[in-house]
Amino acid sequence: MEGRLVLAGTPMGAVGDASARLCQALATADVIAAEDTRRTRTLAAALGVRITGSVVSFYDHVESARIPDLLDRIVAGATVVLVTDAGMPSISDPGYRLVAACVQRGLPVTCLPGPSAVTTALAVSGLPVDRFCFEGFAPRRSGQRRNWLATLRTEPRACVFFESPHRLADCLADAVEVLGPDRRGAVCRELTKTYEEVVRAGLAELADWAAGGVRGEITVVIAGAEPTAPAPTDLIAEVERLVAAGARLKDACARVAGPGVSRRAVYDAVLAARRGGQAPAVGPAGAGPDSLGPG
Repeated sequence: MEGRLVLAGTPMGAVGDASARLCQALATADVIAAEDTRRTRTLAAALGVRITGSVVSFYDHVESARIPDLLDRIVAGATVVLVTDAGMPSISDPGYRLVAACVQRGLPVTCLPGPSAVTTALAVSGLPVDRFCFEGFAPRRSGQRRNWLATLRTEPRACVFFESPHRLADCLADAVEVLGPDRRGAVCRELTKTYEEVVRAGLAELADWAAGGVRGEITVVIAGAEPTAPAPTDLIAEVERLVAAGARLKDACARVAGPGVSRRAVYDAVLAARRGGQAPAVGPAGAGPDSLGPG
């Protein structure tokens, strides 16, 4: 039989979230590479699964050393199932390097879909998350964290990331200063577990809440930046380009105008720029500034 690597998502808390395919994989794997072998054996026992293969540790500090042997086993025909403590391997958990090594060797890699704190937090956040970016863990140091948060000022996508409960209050305080007190967010604590809690509010309110101390595993979602309309003067060059290509001025203004910027405002900006010598009055031969009216 051809060997393969199987990435298997494990429950974040509620054992009942385990899939039937996960149970089968744990029971039939030749090798289980586990971030914490004790947790994996405990999970198997809770699921009523008898592990028949070998179980080896696969956490950050031994990951690189374990890869050659696991690759050799896959080449020899073994099915290696990779599990982490909770959620999906490779998502801020061990796994990426082993996947990359398998891909480089041309070895089969597949995945058993399962729980993920990223998508779970997005789903319950109550924020627009049709587009999002995942940032892993927030930087530990305040200076680096503020620089990172600054990149989110104009980010239109929702941002989801992990944070330590001990640093959450400081992280949210920095977010208030960098992103503003009213930017919406959600702090998701202990997802799928007994004491699950989701707090949804503006960043200032979330920071005040976190200042009292928070425990458990934390996933944070911050809403994307509201789109800002460009200034009419920012659109002058595009209008002049369209006019130079043969468009009438009023038509060019209508084409570049959009939400928050009227074609009249764009038109007035173009005329003001032409009068002030800021932009050349280019256009078809013999053409002068047209009006926004008919003709």
